[in-house]
Amino acid sequence: MSADIDAGGVPELQESDVVKIPRGVRLREDKARGGWVLLAPERVFQLDPIAQQVLMRVDGERDIAAIVDDLAQAFAAPRDRILADVRAMLADLITKNVLEVT
Repeated sequence: MSADIDAGGVPELQESDVVKIPRGVRLREDKARGGWVLLAPERVFQLDPIAQQVLMRVDGERDIAAIVDDLAQAFAAPRDRILADVRAMLADLITKNVLEVT
């Protein structure tokens, strides 16, 4: 794992880090609620459309840079802004044990 942990326990993700959804956690469409959820043992995270787009690209093979590049191209948005937002979101989900750095 190449991500360092800061004093607050939040991982400092690098663009070269590869993030994956660990065993026991699933990304699923929730047709009853009309959106996507991240299902973890005894927890459900309702995803907004942006989080859904990020997590659909988390495949355990692409690094954060590739995910950000794909999002920047798909949504014609500034890469630096996307990188900051993606890092923050992924770090938060890692601290909640629903994502991990490989």
